[in-house]
Amino acid sequence: MLSNKMAFAPSRQQQYLGLGLYILLEAVIFLPLIYIAAFYAENGGAMLLQAAVTTLGMFAGLTAAVFFTKTDFSFLRTAIVVGGFVALAAIVAGAIFGFDLGLWFSIGMVVLASASILYQTSQIKDHYGTEQYVGAALQLFASVMLLFWYILRILMSRK
Repeated sequence: MLSNKMAFAPSRQQQYLGLGLYILLEAVIFLPLIYIAAFYAENGGAMLLQAAVTTLGMFAGLTAAVFFTKTDFSFLRTAIVVGGFVALAAIVAGAIFGFDLGLWFSIGMVVLASASILYQTSQIKDHYGTEQYVGAALQLFASVMLLFWYILRILMSRK
């Protein structure tokens, strides 16, 4: 939240500092999963490449849908917020009670991340000003990385 607030600050230097802080935090979060995928999973390098290509393909398709359909995806905001809180509650419950969220949760998170990409891209196209590009990049980056995380989890669950 701090990085997001900084990315929309009036000072360009503070915006880039917020974006850099967010990217650093994402790297710290992703390194263990990428390490596990690369070194412990069978064909880990191929799996990482497949997850990256799938993520980029989905991102390209979702972005194309926003630009070609000319639909305002603002209506997705409520579903994304509610879905985010439900997902957070499920993650906390899983951590407290020790159960695995499983494949269906990961699929649901891919749907949530896809909706978030549609929403963020629509906001960037129709509602953000040209001076808000750093904050917009942070929000879109967060959605794409969420998508990558859960696609990689799905691929890692196939053994």
